[in-house]
Amino acid sequence: MISTIQNDCRKATSLIEKRSVRPLGFREWCELCIHLAGCSFCRLFLRQSRMINAAVRDLFRRAEGADRRMDEEDKRRIQERIEERLK
Repeated sequence: MISTIQNDCRKATSLIEKRSVRPLGFREWCELCIHLAGCSFCRLFLRQSRMINAAVRDLFRRAEGADRRMDEEDKRRIQERIEERLK
């Protein structure tokens, strides 16, 4: 049973990341929704993934035409935003 849950969570996290790149198919979307309805860990992963993706998009928008490396201050601000929203 534990390996089934782990495999389901692995698939769910894979689908969460996949949907940040392209839309999911109907079946994938349904599988993810069903899994998220019962798994608080994957719901947390989804929230964290959304926050990280938004922070990185913002960083690149601000850095257009500039050096696109993330300095320590940017990393610290992103970490603070994630921790603040998870409270």
